[in-house]
Amino acid sequence: MGRRLVPLTLDNLQDLPQRCRSCVFWELDPVSGEAAIQAGSAAQEKEGWISAVLLDWGSCGRVVYVDDVPVGYVLYAPPAYVPRSAAFPTSPLSPDAVQLITAFVLPGYQGQGLGRVMVQTVAKDLLRRGFKAIEVFGDARWKEPACLLPVDHLLAVGFKTVRPHPSHPRLRLELRSTLSWKEDVEMALDRLLGAVQKEPALRPL
Repeated sequence: MGRRLVPLTLDNLQDLPQRCRSCVFWELDPVSGEAAIQAGSAAQEKEGWISAVLLDWGSCGRVVYVDDVPVGYVLYAPPAYVPRSAAFPTSPLSPDAVQLITAFVLPGYQGQGLGRVMVQTVAKDLLRRGFKAIEVFGDARWKEPACLLPVDHLLAVGFKTVRPHPSHPRLRLELRSTLSWKEDVEMALDRLLGAVQKEPALRPL
């Protein structure tokens, strides 16, 4: 089974699940998001957001392929690019952190470790770019796939709660904890993922 994690670009945006391609829950503030949905322009707003973040900050996601079939994705960016993050009771994120916005794996491919591999790949990318941590707003009452990730899953892949809340706690993963990875483990991970496109190091905000 060949696994690849490829940087998200406008060229492979169509490989995201249909509902995710036109979801602007995170990309716009609540009022603007509702207006985009009513106007039928959410997909264009999503494309515009990804384009702007790519130009201004750099890679902000990965698409997961198994045997060349797109089976999932992960999206991340500094909170300054994520208007909805300010609406959460456990905001703001720490100034040294990048926000793990959302992630998704198709049901038939869940339980195979892809979620952990996605988080490890994001961590490696952000370490290379000089960041210290990833933070995320979790869903403590998660029942089905949505824009927020279940707290149990986040805890299972290494996140720790830094601001508790009955519904939307904020969790954090210290990237320095991944520095203990041995070089041979990283090489094995790279072989597992296939050739991941190397990107130039970008200066953090």
